[in-house]
Amino acid sequence: MVEPHMLDYIVIAIYFLAVLVCGIWFGQHTKSTQDFFFGGQRFSWWLVAISCVATLVGSYSFIQYSETAFTSGISSTICYTNDWFIIPLFVLAWLPIIYFSRVTSIPEYFERRFDARTRTAALFVILVYLIGYIGINLLTIGTAVQGILGINLYVGVIAISIVSAIYMHGGGQTSVIMTDLFQGFLLLAAGFIVFIFGILHLGGFSEFWNNIPTEHKLPFAGFNSPNSYHTVGLFWSDAITGTIAFYCMNQGILMRFMSARSVRDGKKAICVVVLILMPIAAVAVSNAGWIGTAMVNKGQLPADIDARDIFVKVSYLVCTPGVFGLVMAALVAALMSTLDTLVNAASAVAINDIWRAKIRPGREDQYYLEMARYFALGATALGICLVPVFNSFGSIFKAFSHFTSLVTPPMVVVITLGALWKRFTPQAAFYTLIIGTLISFGSLFKPGIITPFAHGVEAVFDSAGNISPDSYSYMRAFFGVAVSTVLAVGISLFTKPKAPEDMPGMTMATLSKGMELYKGSKPSDIGLGIKIPGTVEVADVEGVSLSEADMKKIFAEEGDLLYVCDSRFWLGGLRSVHVKAAKPHQEEGKVLISQSAIDSSSLSLDKPVTVEKMM
Repeated sequence: MVEPHMLDYIVIAIYFLAVLVCGIWFGQHTKSTQDFFFGGQRFSWWLVAISCVATLVGSYSFIQYSETAFTSGISSTICYTNDWFIIPLFVLAWLPIIYFSRVTSIPEYFERRFDARTRTAALFVILVYLIGYIGINLLTIGTAVQGILGINLYVGVIAISIVSAIYMHGGGQTSVIMTDLFQGFLLLAAGFIVFIFGILHLGGFSEFWNNIPTEHKLPFAGFNSPNSYHTVGLFWSDAITGTIAFYCMNQGILMRFMSARSVRDGKKAICVVVLILMPIAAVAVSNAGWIGTAMVNKGQLPADIDARDIFVKVSYLVCTPGVFGLVMAALVAALMSTLDTLVNAASAVAINDIWRAKIRPGREDQYYLEMARYFALGATALGICLVPVFNSFGSIFKAFSHFTSLVTPPMVVVITLGALWKRFTPQAAFYTLIIGTLISFGSLFKPGIITPFAHGVEAVFDSAGNISPDSYSYMRAFFGVAVSTVLAVGISLFTKPKAPEDMPGMTMATLSKGMELYKGSKPSDIGLGIKIPGTVEVADVEGVSLSEADMKKIFAEEGDLLYVCDSRFWLGGLRSVHVKAAKPHQEEGKVLISQSAIDSSSLSLDKPVTVEKMM
């Protein structure tokens, strides 16, 4: 336990207050379940991208990757720099499919792509994944708060949960995105503050670099050794299985990209996140471990320091009072931003796949909005209940790797083949989820079955001479993917696929039909990206009416989907709306719009707007 200065407590308290005010303030823009879950699909790519940093940098990131950096060096950045494998699948298939099909949850996609029983199987797996993830994040921040402040683990968990639940209850996805924008900047800033202060503490960059062992300067870990951290294992468990699961199976992160104002903006966001922001974040979350190694070699830290404490100890040692409080607030920010996304996602699945679909169908949207807020509280409560279960593993990373390697592989295979291969059948999808999951769990009891898939990773034996389940924590993901792929392809070859007309827009091959259904007519790419200025007036129109001259400027026709946005770009689309083009008028520069569109968009009548064609 460290001893924070009173100024540190003040900074942390100010942070909590700022998050609450931000979340509640932006919650006023939430008027429907579409707003609560997807932010009204109104946000600009840069806002989505920056807010994603706060979600992707989980509460475990600073602690776990600083620990890995301390024991393994610069190769700790691998987990944050290998997400580029997801870009082709996400940009070309998954994001357009989900966006244009207007599905409100991943399980809904499974029913439309396959059948109802596959949706039920996927629903169970995804809820387990999301709520388990919530529990792991709560455990992490509770452990951190316990180490910093000496507070009981469960008291800290409950306190954090209450703060998160307050602004989640009010604002949903809009509150999540706007608070995560603030927290994303704070996370990166705090990480680099520790790096800069640490280098200064050591006496300059040369002192830092010269006190790091040569093997710690290598960008990759060993191919299949040591057992605890190796490149081939990270490739299968993180770059392939983990990345596809996080971006495609994780309802929370997918909802973030679905909140973009268009598929084009979503594609820009994922490229910026993966290729620019995540490598920057890798340095921010890992550098305390590198600094700690140099400090040990220079005699500024004891050689027997616990690697799990390295982030907090280095931050406390190099940061002045107040700055240390800012860094600890960033640690809390990492938890809050990941937690709010997961809770919102679990609420979306519960409402759209259970409550609205099966238990209370046909109600008013406001009813579902209110229930979504209560389900968000319920998901948080379930996550708290799982904290003791994950705490029994003894290591947060061990709990996390075991959990994800067991749950994600079958879902990753079904999602990938479902999006790319129209021959993939409903029977194959269902049995891959069921049998693949059972076999993955079976490997816990018979870990020897993973040996042929282990790429030469050495097994670890327990005192009785049996292979320990810990031997293949990373390679279990590859084993699960391999088994699930064989099941999926094999069963598909002997069963009948759905006809393309029965799953429009659900695969890459039928995406054009999905775009047509999304718009309600044939889509047109001419004029996309052209913006025209205007002033808003309320009128009795269906959608939005522009002048004939303005319609020609953006190559729009009656029935096209337009995007009307407050011209202040720094709002990132917070005040905006998608509407269909109505019959044009003659007064150039006037944007005639219905009162209902004004109400749903929060547009100000006294502020100029821009209009552009979406489809």
